[in-house]
Amino acid sequence: MTIISLREQVKSGTGAVRALRLKRLENGLPFMINVKGIEEQLCYIEYPNGNIHLVKQSSQGNDFETLEVLDKSEAINLRRRFNLI
Repeated sequence: MTIISLREQVKSGTGAVRALRLKRLENGLPFMINVKGIEEQLCYIEYPNGNIHLVKQSSQGNDFETLEVLDKSEAINLRRRFNLI
C-alpha cells in the first residue's frame, strides 16, 4: 500500500468535487459552494441556469433563504476565484 501525500489527497479530492459539481449541474440539480471565511450559516448555491445565490440556512435548519442573487459578473468572478470555469 502506498502512502499518498497530503498534496495528492487534496488534488484528488478537489477533482472529485469538481466532477460532482458538473454532474449535478448537468442533471439539473443545484450545487452548494461552501466558502471558508464567511459566516457559518452562509454558502452559495449554483443553479444549472448559471445563477448563483448567496443563501443562509433557515432558522428551522431544513431550507435556505436567499440573501442575494449574484449578477453575471459577480458569478463569473466567484467561479474564477474557485477555478470553476
